[in-house]
Amino acid sequence: MATKKTTAEQKPPATPAKRADNPFLDTGFYIRMRDYTERDAAFSKEIKAIVARGAGKVSPDMRTAPSLELLRGVVKKGLSLDTMLGRIVQGIESGLWEPWMSAFGIELRSVNYAKGEPRNARLALDISLASKANAIFSNAGIPNWRSLVAEDCAQVQSAKPTEKTPAKAFAIFCLDAVED
Repeated sequence: MATKKTTAEQKPPATPAKRADNPFLDTGFYIRMRDYTERDAAFSKEIKAIVARGAGKVSPDMRTAPSLELLRGVVKKGLSLDTMLGRIVQGIESGLWEPWMSAFGIELRSVNYAKGEPRNARLALDISLASKANAIFSNAGIPNWRSLVAEDCAQVQSAKPTEKTPAKAFAIFCLDAVED
């Protein structure tokens, strides 16, 4: 008896993969979960949900991301983050960019320092447990800020903890010069 082989035409069409749900986007769920879960465990669960869902890429430019509106208004070292981002785009005071960013828990992963050219900057916002931005969002009453930021960013990066280093997670944003 001969076996019948199935061809590609006979297979049902593949459905596109759907993004995993992140229940932590719901602030009410986050607050209820925190009532019963320790801080470290809650952070671990949220980061796992963020990594499973991936970056939302809703607004990957740090200057326009709705989830970072609160952060852009905060003044540290005499300037707001919004002003700092504008100076990066303009290409002025380049020696001060990294210290300004570190006050917010942001790293410049790559940036074009050439004058008159787009910055093409990649900025990494620390969304780890010890993030400098955590206090700003907590004081404003936004406990699930990590999940909200992950919906806007271009990429999510995480590193598992080791014996000597804690878990790290970053939301990667872009920053390009305004087109004339």
